[in-house]
Amino acid sequence: MCLGIPGQILEIVDDANSIAKVKVSGVKRNVSVALVRPEGIGPGDWVLIHVGFAMSKIDENEARETMETLHTMGDVFTDELKMLHQSHIE
Repeated sequence: MCLGIPGQILEIVDDANSIAKVKVSGVKRNVSVALVRPEGIGPGDWVLIHVGFAMSKIDENEARETMETLHTMGDVFTDELKMLHQSHIE
């Protein structure tokens, strides 16, 4: 199962290809932000990430609420975070 997990954009690392470094639950990784670029995004913004793509721009409150809800999912969320940590890109 793949979940949409909130992440905060740290920087745009490849402007031409719409790739940003995003911090997701303590893990930094590169994700495609092409789908949310038209909304105007930049460092500090929050996005909902699914399989390496930022699917939507969200605000900080929504990010916090989503993380709280995901934590209630128990093993499903824990397993997803383990996979995310194993794919750690810095």
